[in-house]
Amino acid sequence: MSSNNNYIEQKKNTHLYFQIGDSKYAINSDNVLEIMKLPALDYPQKLPNNIVGLLKYNNFVINIIDVRFYLNIEVTPYSTRNELLIVKTDEVIFGIITDKVIGIAPFNTSLIDAIPYVDNKMIIDSIYKLNQETIFIINIYNIENILKEHGQYTEHEITGLFPTDLTSRMTMLERTRAVENKTALKFATEEFRAQNKYISFNLNQDLYCIELDYVKEVLKDTSITPVPGTPDYIEGIMNLRGDYITVLNLKKFLNITPSDQPQDKKPVIIIKCNELKLALLIDKINELFECQENNMVETDGYFQNEFIYNGVPYTTLNIDKITSDKKIIITDM
Repeated sequence: MSSNNNYIEQKKNTHLYFQIGDSKYAINSDNVLEIMKLPALDYPQKLPNNIVGLLKYNNFVINIIDVRFYLNIEVTPYSTRNELLIVKTDEVIFGIITDKVIGIAPFNTSLIDAIPYVDNKMIIDSIYKLNQETIFIINIYNIENILKEHGQYTEHEITGLFPTDLTSRMTMLERTRAVENKTALKFATEEFRAQNKYISFNLNQDLYCIELDYVKEVLKDTSITPVPGTPDYIEGIMNLRGDYITVLNLKKFLNITPSDQPQDKKPVIIIKCNELKLALLIDKINELFECQENNMVETDGYFQNEFIYNGVPYTTLNIDKITSDKKIIITDM
């Protein structure tokens, strides 16, 4: 029972953190529906409550915000590199523009410091120290309250924030069409639920994914120490805040031919299943997304199923099968 309680507590405190300007922010991963590259938005001349645009998302028209307007921080222009978080509360869905998503990690509750005298108009309610960096935790329910108010209309020069060159505009319009055409994401009647969420990644040019429930942390680069005498699919071990974790080279483990392209960084997805914590070495971390189950074709072995999402084929790894395989355990260290 204690182990189950620890799992529930850790899952509750798992946060997705991202960068906007010079600062880093986080929200609980349970509230994240999707991460996407910034699409083209509708931005009328006047929008209330510092809304910077509107986006049609799964038959809803949702508000898109930039938290810098609420924090009185200078808002710099956007580009095609910006990323958009689609988040949800119990009642509303909206988008948050970010510079880039950094990763997902469980936050130790003892290191979260609440900000005193927070009212329902303040969107930052606590701070967290991660690797000596300060991360501001956003209260999206306070944002919800602000968005639901009939606030004063403010006139920002919104059009000047978005790129105007033809290439960027066409790129962002294509992204908007892809969002509008997507029909895979469904919500339960009268309820918003974040089920069937996945982290996607590349092995060579092929796309794979892992159910988010197994994911403990995502690191875009890490230091790996080789362990002599281990099989070639064991890349080595890594030290994660004093916890030594076996790093599994997924391509070698799955007998996928390595690419000839040199790889400077070593991104890993840290998973936990069957009481085993394991780091999966991959080629590239892509996005967090949600997909309903009835599109999926069951497979076997180390692969759980295959499905089409947004017109692209994905293969889901069978994490239970991989973590229960005795050949991945390093016993002599």
